[in-house]
Amino acid sequence: MFFTQLLMAEKKRIHFIINPISGTQKKDQIIADIGNYLDTTRFDYEIKYTQYAGHAALIAREAADNGIDIVVAIGGDGTVNEVARSLVHRQTALAIIPCGSGNGLARHLEIPIDPVGAIQVLNECVIHELDYGKINNIPFFCTCGIGFDAFVSSKFAEAGKRGFLTYIENTLREGLSYKPDTYTITIDDNKQMVYKAFLIACANASQYGNNAYIAPNASMSDGLMDVTIMEPISVLEAPQIAIQLFNRTIDHNSKIKTFRCKKVSIERAAPGVIHFDGDPVMAGKNVDVILVEKGLNVVINSHTTPQPPLLRMFSNFYSDLNQFRDEIIEKQKRLIRSHQEHVRKSLKRLK
Repeated sequence: MFFTQLLMAEKKRIHFIINPISGTQKKDQIIADIGNYLDTTRFDYEIKYTQYAGHAALIAREAADNGIDIVVAIGGDGTVNEVARSLVHRQTALAIIPCGSGNGLARHLEIPIDPVGAIQVLNECVIHELDYGKINNIPFFCTCGIGFDAFVSSKFAEAGKRGFLTYIENTLREGLSYKPDTYTITIDDNKQMVYKAFLIACANASQYGNNAYIAPNASMSDGLMDVTIMEPISVLEAPQIAIQLFNRTIDHNSKIKTFRCKKVSIERAAPGVIHFDGDPVMAGKNVDVILVEKGLNVVINSHTTPQPPLLRMFSNFYSDLNQFRDEIIEKQKRLIRSHQEHVRKSLKRLK
């Protein structure tokens, strides 16, 4: 049954979970925005800070055990995944204030990237019960995959720097040398296919993040995952694929094969990396992905309106341009600080 809950007169309890190091944004302003814009006549809230990897999952689990109504993940896709996997099949709902480098799930749900807008969505408190997936029994909520996207995720994790620019740098550098693998794919324990593929993406939601739509028609409430297989591409074909990835037409490309299912099993020649919501992990030769229906309560934006593709592209571009600007400014600040430190050390040596 499609589950919708509107906030009642009784005050609800919210825990905000903040990852202080995720993404590229400062968190102090978000905390101030919560104090200024959250409707405290309807909500009581506490702010919790994560201290180590996996801490968000523990805080969210304790919140659910204590009957907290909503847990808000403040961070990137990794923080959202940690919080969400502790809330599956629980009454406690997930909400998101996105401030990561990709924000895939938030963008799919059309949660505003602006924290004030995200808080206004939270104030309305419209909750739907949505699907999620599992790859080798690891929950994911946006996408998971095997092949090039998982390989780049591992390089991104090793880089030690966050942000879309870092991701692009890794993608461009590694893409020139990456060799496609051959996969045996079994769909819903029935149909079997063999593909040589650049990547295989299994999507519960439509995009990786940063408005890169790997499965443009994916829905989180249809009980099915969208599987995208990208066949080997040449250097000349890559720019067209990239354009179609961002204008939501990648499924129109002849190198792309798509299907929907509840379960897919993938066999490859050797163990390697897989990813879940952008986080890489090593796995064996056999990879199983399943879709779990209606397993997670989520605060959604009830005021989304379909936009024409061209308008959506310009809107997304403008939003991302602001994010890129912030990343570039932050990089410039780091360079200035590094230069100042170098000058200071040089002057000290001269003395």
